[in-house]
Amino acid sequence: MIIVIDALNRDRLCELENEMYRLRARVFQNRLGWDVSVRDGLEKDEFDALDPAHVVSLDDAGNVVGCMRLLQTTGPHMLADVFANILDGEPPLRSPQLWEATRFCVDTERLACGGRTRSSISHVTSEVMIGAFEYGRQAGVLDAIAVIDPVMNRVMIRSGNAPYDYIGKTVDMGKVHALAALLDCSDERIERIRAFSGIRGDVFLTEDQALSLFAKRPSQIPAKTALEIYCDEQIAAASTTKERVDALRLKAALAAKVRSHSNISA
Repeated sequence: MIIVIDALNRDRLCELENEMYRLRARVFQNRLGWDVSVRDGLEKDEFDALDPAHVVSLDDAGNVVGCMRLLQTTGPHMLADVFANILDGEPPLRSPQLWEATRFCVDTERLACGGRTRSSISHVTSEVMIGAFEYGRQAGVLDAIAVIDPVMNRVMIRSGNAPYDYIGKTVDMGKVHALAALLDCSDERIERIRAFSGIRGDVFLTEDQALSLFAKRPSQIPAKTALEIYCDEQIAAASTTKERVDALRLKAALAAKVRSHSNISA
């Protein structure tokens, strides 16, 4: 279920928005090890201060399980100001009818189910995409541009959401390659994603519905153990790629050991 948070409702939905920033911190810093800015558990960058629209997915228990950021290309945006080398010297595309889609993520730890159930990664991914394209289309947007890696490109192709073109060149971005993909906000694309996912009907929540659902979630997030805090500190303090990778591997290994012990105890 989707709620879009933008400049018009941000004050009312600020707690829900902060939960989205916490998800981004867990995914981009803790799981992927990206060099992102996290403060008080929230992952934000300079583009979040430009009044983007955030497409946020909530599960039946009120948890934020997926999100995507939509930003106009007429001003600063990531392809123009962060990933400009992808453009290979060409000027960035700018149009009020072209938006940039970034910071897409899902809560893979919570979405443990497979298949196409409402709690699966595939379902939430498709739901966020449907929400983003339908919201953009209603706002008069014709196309979206997104910086993706080859893995995401293959996922999009398999799920009926294949880019119709690519801009610039593929470049190295740390441990992965990155490319800029163009996607149309069309009824045909939305229908292909719906057909793949089996999602029918309205995916959007009203503000009141979103707040009511969000209030159902557990009131407190379990506190981190001393071991988890230590691992996160090592990840944040890493000054080289090797140190960051080693710290991430240590955290993953310790987490696996804890899960294995829990299964034995059960």
